[in-house]
Amino acid sequence: MILGCCAEIKEAHVLYEAGFDFIECTVVSLIPEKNDVEFAKVLKQYQSSPLPVEACNIFLPGDLKIVGEEVDEERIKSYIEVAFSRVKQIGADTVVFGSGGARSLPDHFSKEKGKEQIINFLNIATHFAASLGITIVIEPLNQNESNIINTIPEAVEFVKIINHPSIQVLADFYHMDEENEPLENIVSNKNYLKHVHVADTGRMAPGTGSYPYKDFVVCIKQANYEGRMSIECKWRDFENEIVQAREFLKEIFNA
Repeated sequence: MILGCCAEIKEAHVLYEAGFDFIECTVVSLIPEKNDVEFAKVLKQYQSSPLPVEACNIFLPGDLKIVGEEVDEERIKSYIEVAFSRVKQIGADTVVFGSGGARSLPDHFSKEKGKEQIINFLNIATHFAASLGITIVIEPLNQNESNIINTIPEAVEFVKIINHPSIQVLADFYHMDEENEPLENIVSNKNYLKHVHVADTGRMAPGTGSYPYKDFVVCIKQANYEGRMSIECKWRDFENEIVQAREFLKEIFNA
């Protein structure tokens, strides 16, 4: 298993010392709506990272709506084009499409219309991602964070519609637990699984709670998944817990 952690780039040295393989940062930290001069300052931080940045989450800012009556397609296209260019520059090849604030349907808005708008967004994103060798992984979110795409099968529906290798699916242990989603969905949808996020009870560090990790490991292995897995959680004591979390995951997956 290739183990990483979602963190700010300034924490890369801590993750490196803890023995992680990569760091997962955010797309929004690459300030896609600001000019190249401002980005150059940010880029220096990424270029000096002791760990490779292989994936990026928090794709869209919450105010960049991709569904509803106020979708600004020109802003979306401009944002994606710059964002993916900068993702490529920092060396990442995977972008997580969670972005609950951007994709959640407004009250009383047609779900079918919302699906059409998300499909349109993913088609636009695919156009820019494919030429750069970037994979977009759709992240199912629990219903407190998004009112659409809440399970792996729902995400797979969109993948099948787009029907392009640049669009795949992420499995997030925290969101699956919140939704009481069967872990077996990882196995039945294994052909679309390209990234994994993990946490534990209360979205805290792996190994600190009561999530059914043994069952999770069984499903990951049955799916023959050997790709990247990022810790995405809250921390009480980052520098100490990060070491313990890595040791826990290494031990349970090698068991």
